[in-house]
Amino acid sequence: MKGSETWRETFARKLVSVEEAIALIKPGRRILIGSGAAEPVSLVEGLVTHGDHLADNEIVHLLTLGPAPYVNVELAQRFRHAAFFIGPNVRDAVQEGRADFIPVFLSEIPELIRTRRVRVDVALIQTSLPDVHGYVSLGVSVDVVRAAVDAADLVLAEVNPFMPRTYGDSFLPVSQIDRLVSVETPLLELAGDSPGEIEAAIGRHVASLVPSGATIQTGIGSIPDAVLHALSDRVDLGVHTEMLSDGIMQLARAGVITGAKKSVLPGKMVTSFVMGSRALYEWANDNPALEMRGSDFTNSPRVIADNDRMVSVNSALAVDLTGQVAADTLMGKFFSGIGGQVDFVRGAAASRGGKSIIALRSTAKRGSVSRVRPALEEGAGIVTSRGDVRYVVTEYGVADLWGKSVRERSLALIEIAHPDFRGELLAQAKQRRYVFPDQHLPRAIYPWKEERRERLLGCETIVVRPVRMSDEEPLQRLFYELSDESKYRRFMAHRRVHSHEEMQQLVDTDYELNMGVVACEAEQGDIIGMSRYDVEPATRLAEIAFVVRDDWQGRGVGTLLMKRMSEIARARGLAGFSADVLARNKAMLMVFQRSGLEVISQFDGSTYHLEAAFGRDDYPEVTSLSERSKTS
Repeated sequence: MKGSETWRETFARKLVSVEEAIALIKPGRRILIGSGAAEPVSLVEGLVTHGDHLADNEIVHLLTLGPAPYVNVELAQRFRHAAFFIGPNVRDAVQEGRADFIPVFLSEIPELIRTRRVRVDVALIQTSLPDVHGYVSLGVSVDVVRAAVDAADLVLAEVNPFMPRTYGDSFLPVSQIDRLVSVETPLLELAGDSPGEIEAAIGRHVASLVPSGATIQTGIGSIPDAVLHALSDRVDLGVHTEMLSDGIMQLARAGVITGAKKSVLPGKMVTSFVMGSRALYEWANDNPALEMRGSDFTNSPRVIADNDRMVSVNSALAVDLTGQVAADTLMGKFFSGIGGQVDFVRGAAASRGGKSIIALRSTAKRGSVSRVRPALEEGAGIVTSRGDVRYVVTEYGVADLWGKSVRERSLALIEIAHPDFRGELLAQAKQRRYVFPDQHLPRAIYPWKEERRERLLGCETIVVRPVRMSDEEPLQRLFYELSDESKYRRFMAHRRVHSHEEMQQLVDTDYELNMGVVACEAEQGDIIGMSRYDVEPATRLAEIAFVVRDDWQGRGVGTLLMKRMSEIARARGLAGFSADVLARNKAMLMVFQRSGLEVISQFDGSTYHLEAAFGRDDYPEVTSLSERSKTS
């Protein structure tokens, strides 16, 4: 301000037309344009209509929702664009070589700008109207704009009553802006795509990894929207994300998001930009629960990691069988950008109880191309390395890759690939020596709906789920950890070796005539017990066998496995179970006795042959979490 000039006088003095504002920009300068829905559309159009004096100006920005006329061929002498993130409005220009791509972590861009490693001479931004103290708000876009405003020699701002006033690091005095252009235009909106069945399935699988009390990060698109929809039954979720969408607003309104359990800025939804509907922008206005911060804060892996139970959900274009993720290129061409994926993958992985998730559809091009690939094609950009990837999710399930060998990763990823491509993927994995030469192909689609979280008598929570091909090594470890007595009761013989061939036969099921179910520790996922049945088609009786790790015996695991197998067998129309049980195996005899089934036994002096027909369904000893919730 000049002398004793009030902010209102300063504001009035700095108000100019678009033409007058653009005239202040000199040739050869780098211009940053505000991000997302905060793109100053009038100033952008003014670059073209009133920028005849400009030449060799470089324009940089993140994703913008509005027009990008500066990439038009006829303006090549005036402008060249350099994209931090490639949006649809500049994609053709980048792919045709008429614009540049700057691959960079979103967390690092503000520092690059402040240190002038990436020089910003002019900032074109959009703000709210000034408040009673003469401060405007950057509104829905703080991300890299805050740093640009602080570093630029010339700041030109559209002042718009439709821009919400947001809290956090979003305020600047009108004195910091060189010229103001008054506009009254609704903000650009991002129309959400309604999630289809595939996205809904992905959302459910991702949600299965997100506990109540977690802090979440999601992005743009139908998959993140489906994930948020699937989290509607959680409690006290928090938000620390680079982008905030309508789905987060809806969960906040429903009371699902409270931030009560957050470690960093508890009670606050932390984000660097807001993008979505007009209703979202109205909700963001003067909302004290919303904390807008620059990308160097929201995307700092250190800050992210300080949030306990941080769960990041990011998308990808493809993943190879070793776990490498391509996210910024498609068919060898630049498509989007690094963005914040690696920032959040690494931050969430370092969080106490955190999880990083890559979610993608199993196919592209209407199902003609697998997104799970033996190897990424030439020119594919590896955004997230195989060493960083933890969970990968498709509509066919979850692959947990952390700490796994390439062989284990390959099997897990083949299991969640589209069934039409699994045979080819396995053949390629064998050719690359990733898996055993005799590795079987999964015979059926894994029935994720059969997974359950159950509670034992001692209140321990375990996961009971169908066995899958990638369980071979964990199951082998279970058998080697059994005592000699437990092995003898299971196999009726002394067994010292449990080969790959034996384990592969145990995990190879069709989930109909052959069914295997494993009991796993809820946190680490170690297999603590298994049951398998094989159906005799003539009688529709299923021969069943059980095994439980010694330190879990006597705690109800066997009874729970019998209960779950009975539910599955009944649903498949089986008549009952048969089993041969050693007389000394009192625990297994008791499981049958307590099963509620009508059991007929024959004894030959050392072994009981049991046949259990399905009758009443009475399992008083074990109550599942789902059953408890129904009766509470």
